[in-house]
Parts: sequence; structure tokens; C-alpha cells
Amino acid sequence: MERVSGLLSWTRSRVLWLSGLFERGAARQPRIMEEKALEVYDLIRTIRDPEKPNTLEELEVVTESSVEVQEVNEEDYLVIIRFTPTVPHCSLATLIVGNLHFG
Repeated sequence: MERVSGLLSWTRSRVLWLSGLFERGAARQPRIMEEKALEVYDLIRTIRDPEKPNTLEELEVVTESSVEVQEVNEEDYLVIIRFTPTVPHCSLATLIVGNLHFG
């Protein structure tokens, strides 16, 4: 199945509302970025598929390993979410991306 990447970048104001995502002065380590990615995953995994009663997690549209957080600078993060639609020709993939984009 073809993988579709949703590349989402958030400015500082959008990132700060994700509790604990911004830690001023903290040393940035891969482990910390992994924890932040899991926090983002916890927020998106319960989004419901537009055509089914299941969540994106239940349908394996998103997984823990499909979320990556990278520090751009002290105030900004890049959040990358790779998702796999339930079918390769999914016409609602853009709607899923819209649901993944917070704010």
C-alpha cells in the first residue's frame, strides 16, 4: 500500500498548547524527541476515520512509529506524521490530513 506523508509544521504558538512540548533550556536528546512524538501520537490516535466508525489507530492508519518530532530551534518544532490510508486510492486522504493539522 502506498504511503502518504502528511508534513505538518507548527509555529511556537501551536506547539505550546501541546503540554510539555516546549522546554526552555533543556538539552535536546533523541529520547526527549521520542517522548514528544508519543505525546503527539496520543493526541491523534483517537481521530475517527471519515468513512468508518474506527479510529486511525484501530485501522493502523497511524502508528507510534509514524510520528516524528524534530527541533527546528529553541521555540519551534517540526512534526512529521506519516500515515497509510485504508486503501491506496483513498479520496479522503486530504480530509485525514486536515484532521491531523491542529489549529
